[in-house]
Amino acid sequence: MKIIVAPDSYKGCLTAREVAGAIGHAIRESCPDAEIITIPLADGGEGTVEILSEALGAKIQTATVTDPLGRKVQAKYALKGDTAIIEVAEACGMKLLRKEELNPLKASTRGVGELLIAARENGADHLIIGLGGTATCDGGEGMMTVPGIREALKGARIELLSDVDNPFTGKDGAARVFAPQKGATGADIEILEHRLTQIAQRILKETGRDITALPCAGAAGGLGGALVGWFGATITSGIDRILDLVHFDEQKKGADLIITGEGKSDLQTLHGKVPVGVLRHAGSIPVALVSGRIDAKAELLEAGFSRLIEVTPREMPLPLALQPEVAIRNIRAALTSET
Repeated sequence: MKIIVAPDSYKGCLTAREVAGAIGHAIRESCPDAEIITIPLADGGEGTVEILSEALGAKIQTATVTDPLGRKVQAKYALKGDTAIIEVAEACGMKLLRKEELNPLKASTRGVGELLIAARENGADHLIIGLGGTATCDGGEGMMTVPGIREALKGARIELLSDVDNPFTGKDGAARVFAPQKGATGADIEILEHRLTQIAQRILKETGRDITALPCAGAAGGLGGALVGWFGATITSGIDRILDLVHFDEQKKGADLIITGEGKSDLQTLHGKVPVGVLRHAGSIPVALVSGRIDAKAELLEAGFSRLIEVTPREMPLPLALQPEVAIRNIRAALTSET
């Protein structure tokens, strides 16, 4: 039996590599003769630099940038030749803020602009940018305040990897769907929506590009739309592009089962996350979903997953479940009981 283990990270808990290792260990105990191939994945969010730097043989670099509230931080990116791999969350991610600091009315993408300039100054002409995990909803306004940003990105080939397919504005846009997760109140959302609408109008007037309803433009609080609008970036499904870069379709040949997963699976999983990307590429191979928490089970089964395995006991407190050693133990226990 050949089994492909291709999960995302369990955000805030385990890296994709650690998740894949825990799943692989459990399978080996139950099926010692199985051929197990682990392919840790990302979708443009957390882990993108790590996954792609290994796949492409790129070297990790660092740059000093400002975080969402203007404090200096060290941001990682990867570089191979003239190609840079960047996660915007390194400069404007929720991971950089305490819970009480979350405020999308104030959080800025300025550090992203600084990070992009640093990559360009280091010789990068091709920028692969992962959009995801940001604390911002400023439509790229902070990025555009960085002196020299327009000149720095002129002529660069910018490829955006999105983990969502939401448009820039509207009922499914950046402000209404994602800002509440970043600390926005109802009143804040209306202010943010108005700001994004004005930004889209300004981009349309100056460049002729209408990003309002563009799929994926709402990624990273509208940063995706800003990079498309101001700089002509291309934007695509992050997981599809990463599956291509790690040669997933070649590695899956002859597999009897594919196992994927993430920290929490729900309806948003079906809009650009790792598991649905793996499912799309699986063909006729059955795909099991192994996630920390699973909601919307009927919809996920209808989408085509052959089995849903929730690894965290419902009665377990979240702080305990997020401890890495506990999460690994839960993964092993859940898979052992299923095989």
